[in-house]
Formats: sequence, structure tokens, C-alpha cells
Amino acid sequence: MKKIGLIVLSTLFIISCKQKTEATEANLLNSLTDSLTQKLVEIHKQGEINGFGVAIVNQEGTLYEAGIGYADMEAKKDYSSQTVQNIGSVSKTVIGIALMKAQEMGKLQLDDPINQYLPFEVKSPSFPNDTITIWHLATHTSSIIDSDYYNGKAYVLKDATPEIDSTVANLNEQFNSPNSKMPMIDFLEKMLAENGEWYVAEGFSKNKPGTIYEYSNVGATLAAAVLEIAVETPYDTFTQEHILKPLQMESSGWSFETIQMEQHSKLYAAPDTELPFYSLITYPDGGLITNSSELGKYLTELIRAKSGNSSLLRKESYAELFKEQLTAESFPERDEENDFDDEYNAGIFMGHTPKGYIGHTGGDPGIAAFMFFDPKTNLGRVLFINTSLRNSEGVDEFFAIWDALGEYAEKLNAIQVE
Repeated sequence: MKKIGLIVLSTLFIISCKQKTEATEANLLNSLTDSLTQKLVEIHKQGEINGFGVAIVNQEGTLYEAGIGYADMEAKKDYSSQTVQNIGSVSKTVIGIALMKAQEMGKLQLDDPINQYLPFEVKSPSFPNDTITIWHLATHTSSIIDSDYYNGKAYVLKDATPEIDSTVANLNEQFNSPNSKMPMIDFLEKMLAENGEWYVAEGFSKNKPGTIYEYSNVGATLAAAVLEIAVETPYDTFTQEHILKPLQMESSGWSFETIQMEQHSKLYAAPDTELPFYSLITYPDGGLITNSSELGKYLTELIRAKSGNSSLLRKESYAELFKEQLTAESFPERDEENDFDDEYNAGIFMGHTPKGYIGHTGGDPGIAAFMFFDPKTNLGRVLFINTSLRNSEGVDEFFAIWDALGEYAEKLNAIQVE
């Protein structure tokens, strides 16, 4: 009986110690998250960004998520981690995963010529006999670049609007009437086919396909168009089935019809200038609508995949997705000083920075977005905002938020690991 009593006491002591440790860790975690939230609230008081969503994640899941500020300034509606908005070119990373999935399914190969699939011919006017491949599009080395017609024709208003504020009118992008919307493949034909209505030789660089990195929204959309022809499924349907749904990104989508509009943030050209809702004909290159909570799930999947623990693709497919595909010769002008320059090297629509971070940036009227992870620490950060960065003060506020997330990421991760 004495031995049993000692065993019981020892067990109770161990349980008590464990509970105290867990309670201490929980208190520390709550203290850290409260401290980070307060810091973000203080940064928001700078007043250049109306609202934003953030997340910190690792390979296990989300360590922190929050929305700060307002999704609607006039109504004083709070911006939350469930508030959705478009995230710009971070959307292109989905094209990369979709291409690798299609390759696994035997529907295409990255080395395939794009003209093998397209209903019209695309060729470089400077190198008409050189083949442009899917890989060239995926690494931004196709020689296809964005002409003025891209910014002038790709953006379409959700609803007809009688007038646009002068601040909005000065944006690089031009908003077009709702009835200008057309199928993505028709838009691309108008821009890239030699007899296309908007075709200009300046839509191609003077570089040989496959040699020089030149960022291209049109090239990214063309890759998505090739994919949907190869898989015989619209791009939005294919990515919903093979990427968004498996990751339980239930609030995310590619159009206003597929998301809850009451959760959509207003967008702002300046803190006091509201933008009309718009979409992109070239939606794969920048039109994913999501929230910080679900983009955090997506980033967790990327971190797991880089570590070899993937759910969407085979290990070898993810290895190809993340592989640095190019050499220094493909980058005549590299920014060695920018830690988050996602054009330092290229995976398959996956950016690599000088510091070794992997991810992508995004920017469109009324938005800016960062999504990166560090493969050495398996820590990742998400940040997107609903206000255009129009001056240095806005940029400073954006990076103050980003740096705060980085400062707290290691602290939060340390608690989870212990």
C-alpha cells in the first residue's frame, strides 16, 4: 500500500508540475500576443494604412493572426483576420503549384512549347524561330513583358461608377467599365498574337527567350491559360479543387461571386480616398481574394513542403517548385541590399531573396502584400494592407508592421517548441 501511495503521489506531482508549466507557457504566450497586438495598434496610429491583416506561422500551423484598423473607414468597420481582399502578385505562387500538379497528372511538362497548347501563335519578334516554353513563363524568362495595354485594359470595375476621384485617376492602372470584361484567353490573344488588336512589338523584350529574367504579369497569365487548356478545366476551378479546398481555404476565391462580399474590405488609393471594387481579366496573376488567416494556412503548407512534408504535391514536385532555377547571368541588375527582393532568383513562380527567404510580394490599386518564409527556421510571415503605399511614410509604416512580425515570430515559436 505504501508503494502504491508513493506512486500515486509521484504521478500527481508530475501532473501538477506539467500543468504549472503549461499554465506558465500559456500566460507567456498570451502576454506576447497581447504585446504584439498592442505594438501593431500603435504602428497603425501613424495613419498611412487604413487596415491590414497579418499572420505568423511555422510548419505546425499559425502562431499569431490578427486584423488591425478598419475594413471600412466611413462605417468604422473593423479589419479582422477574417476580412478578405485581393493580394496582388502573391497570387502567382498558386500558378506554380497548379503547374506542378498538372505535370504530376501527366497533362503537361514544364519544357513543353506554349504553342503546343494555345489556339494562337506567340513568338518573340526579335527571335521568331526560338521556342517559348512553359518553363520560360514560370521563371519570367520568356521575353514577354507588360506593354501599356496591360495596365490600360486588364482592370475592370465591378459596378458602373459615374465618376472617379482625381487621386484614383492618377493611378498607373486604368479602370474599365464592367462590360469590357472578356475571357482571359481572348485578352491574351489581343495582346500577344501578331494580328491582335493590342499587339505591339514593345510587348516583347530584345532578349532571347530563356536568358534574362524580366517580370511579366502577362506571361504569368499566359501560363495559367496554357494550364487550363492542358487540363481542360478553368483555372479558377482547377485551383479551387486542387489547392484552396484541400487547404480548407473556404473563404478564398478568384471572383466576387465566390466569396462573401460582406467580408470584403474596402480598398483605398489614399487613407481618405476610397476605390471602387475592381477585378482583373488576368486574375491568375494577381486576383486571389483571401484573408490573413487562410493565407497563413497556405504559407504553412509551403513551409511543410520545403521540409519534405507536403500534402498537395509529391516531394519531387515541391523540390522543383522551390529550386533556384536561374543563375546570376539571368539578372543583369540585382538588388543585393533588399532582404525581401523576391526577384533575386526564381523558382516556379516562387521568389527567392538575397537573404534566402522564399515567397512573393504583391501590389495593385489599394493593396500591398508580403508573404515569405525562412527555410532555415521554418518561420513565415503574412502581411497585406488595404491602402496604396503612396509615399515614404506609408512605406515606413508597412515595414514597421513587417519588422514587428519578424521580431515576435522567434519569441512565439520558442514557446511553441519548448
